[in-house]
Parts: sequence; C-alpha cells; structure tokens
Amino acid sequence: MPAGTGTSGRTPPQSVNGFTLDLIHRDSPLSPFHNPSNTPYERLQNAFDRSFSRASFLKEKCDNSIQSTVIPRGGEYIMKISIGTPPIDTHLIVDTGSDLSWTQCEPCIKCIKQLTPIFNPKKSSSYKTLGCNNKFCQDGEFFQTCTNNTCNYNVTYGDLSHTTGYLSTETFKFASTSGEHVSIPNIAFGCGHDNGGLFTNASSGVIGLGCGNAISVVNQMNQEIKGKFSYCMIPVESLSINSNATSHISFGDNAVVSGPGVVSTPLFKQKLSMYTFYYLNLKGVSIGNKTLEFKSSKISPTVGDGGNDQGNIIIDSGTLLTFLPQDFYESFESRLKSLISAPKKVDPSGTDRLCYESDENGTIDLPKIVAHFTDADIELLPSNTFPQVKEGLVCLAILPSYDFFGQPAVFGNLAQANFLIGYDLVANKVSFKPTDCTYRH
Repeated sequence: MPAGTGTSGRTPPQSVNGFTLDLIHRDSPLSPFHNPSNTPYERLQNAFDRSFSRASFLKEKCDNSIQSTVIPRGGEYIMKISIGTPPIDTHLIVDTGSDLSWTQCEPCIKCIKQLTPIFNPKKSSSYKTLGCNNKFCQDGEFFQTCTNNTCNYNVTYGDLSHTTGYLSTETFKFASTSGEHVSIPNIAFGCGHDNGGLFTNASSGVIGLGCGNAISVVNQMNQEIKGKFSYCMIPVESLSINSNATSHISFGDNAVVSGPGVVSTPLFKQKLSMYTFYYLNLKGVSIGNKTLEFKSSKISPTVGDGGNDQGNIIIDSGTLLTFLPQDFYESFESRLKSLISAPKKVDPSGTDRLCYESDENGTIDLPKIVAHFTDADIELLPSNTFPQVKEGLVCLAILPSYDFFGQPAVFGNLAQANFLIGYDLVANKVSFKPTDCTYRH
C-alpha cells in the first residue's frame, strides 16, 4: 500500500550553487553490472548491440507517439544516488532521452535482478505517493489510472519492456565529488513494483534528464540548477587502460562550460512525438578538405529557432553509436574509403561496419573529420569515430539508419567522448570543449 499521499508541490530549495558527481561506465569494475569474464572488446561489442536496440526503438517512437520514452537499456553511463530517509543507494542509467525517473521498489510483483537492496518505501520517513490532483498525475503520457487518490504510472517501451507502480516523491541525495552531499526533497519519480523485459540485469532504474516533460529531473531541479547541466564522458576503450576511470556530470554553476576552445550551438526541442529529446542542427561534415552537406527531414522546434535552422539530429547520452540517414551515410562512407589506405577487413560482428586493420596501438591514418553544427565546428578524434573493436582491428562507430526507417539522426555518446558538453536550457544552447575526461574539471 502507499506510504501516504500528497498533492503539494516542491518545498523551497536548499541553497545549491552547483555540484558534480561521478558517472560510471556500465562495464567499469566500479559498476554493479560489470562482468569480469568479458574482454574489453566483448564489452564494446555488447555496447554496440545495446545501441542497435535503442536505435530500433527510436523508429517505434517516431512511428507511434503513444509509446513512451526511449529504451534506457541502451544507456552506457550510470549515476549512483541515494533515495529516501534513511538513504538507500541505487544505480540509475543516465539518459537525456528519458523524462521519467524511476527505480524498483518493494514489494515487487516482478523485479529486475539488482545487486543493491531494492528501495522499500515503508522504511523511508520522507516517502509520499502523489494524489490524483497533482500536476504530474495530469500528464496522460505516463499516468493513466488513479486508485484511492493514488496516482499510478504505467510505462511500456517499444520493445515491450515496462515499469509500473506509484508516482511518488522522495528525497534524492547526490554524492558530490566535493565531499558535500546534496539533498533535494520532494523529487517526483516512479516507484516501480512491476518491472520487466529487456531491462533485466541492466539497472535499478533510470534518471531522466530529458527536456520534454515537467517530471524530468532537469526540470524539477530547475530552481537549484538554473537550467544547466554538463557531462564529460570517457571513451569506452579508456577502460582497458584505466579500469577505474570515471566520467563526470555536473549541475548548476558547476556545469558552466567556458574558456579557450569552447564552441556553442543552438538547442532545439520538438513539439511532437520526439519532444523528449535534445536536438542540434547539423549543417555538414568535412572529411579531409571536402565538406558534405547534411540533408535530412526537419522538425518543428518550440524554442531555439535560429531563422531557417532547425534541429535535425538528436544528441543522446544513451546511444553509443552515431546514426546518419542512409543517403548521407553512403556519401560519407565513400569519402572515407577514398582517403583511408589501411587494409580493409571484414566486420567480425556481421553488421557490415567499415573496418580496417590497425597498428598495435589500435590506430590508423585517418583524414580530419569535422562535424559542422550551427555556429560550432567539432573536430572528431579517431577514438570518436574508429574505436578498436579487437586487437589489430578498428571499425567505424557511425552507421546508416536505413535498417530503422523513419529513425532520426543520432549523435551518439562515443562521438561525444572527451568533450565537456554543457546544456543551458535558459539560453537554449549546447557548448562543447575538447577535454581529457579522465580528469576532473
């Protein structure tokens, strides 16, 4: 039964200037989902597979606006936070493509296997379920029924994974890297009592950093973080060099990206079925001395419209790979092939990726690749585009989206690695700064 009901909004926030947390790659030894029997290359291939699963769902999302947010299973980075009073640790996948945050709760009708204790709301003095008149319960995308003045949520994902339970509020405690823990009360989230599908063995839940719904943690914490967050993600292959390396995510004043080398591009949000996502406008991609004009279907943005420019590519923390429309990808791949002299190899995964024999350091001689966003040119490093998938072999981490017809273009997290990336939802912009993300900033 619910621990209690409430209809009030957030209490006045504590004084929070900004805070920074570690982000743990799901394949790191620091992650509860780490499988020590997997080689670094097997972990990368598994991450590729999860990325395909997520991309497949984007088609479903695009085709059917009734479907809810994207598959968190595709996410690669997790945040350790504490929930409740007394606080219980939980590991949540960080997802800029999801709005609703949720975690598993006792009693479980059906639960995903997790290594940390499942949150028991009956043991928390700060837990409350939300009543039917609460503003979050009025959103028909997630919340469809109300029983005994308790708001029930039910999210079914495109692959039929699901989470069902009570819409509730709790105190979220963030373990800041400064050593000062930041507690924020009355965060609305899903307390999941029935969870299943492809989430199995993947996480304790999701922390939603999307922009489309008021229940997104970014929107709920707006008074505290002033519409700003940033992250700096290490490349997957860095784990083979330093298995304890961690990425970082910052909120509020700590999230401001400034200094030499920073470029910024407008941020766009869509009104229709893909409204959860953050969009950028990609104008073209240079390979060597030739620029390929990027063409794709435009969206209808609600904010950030810079004249004729509109968002045409999702920037997503939860998709490893980058996906480009088929016609553009064919030109992109053809140009790469004409400039790469390394021996071409067959993709061992059977995915038909562009693969080459590399030297012992996992590198090949690559042309300069630059993504031209509106007002921001981003030079991609070899680790952003051709990761080492096995010893002596690198494969392109940019793929065509024709297998998922209708899928929008996606700028994945491998392409974002080793950039400090800041989101400013007040100024409607995203900033990039080339950065070694293995160090704190």
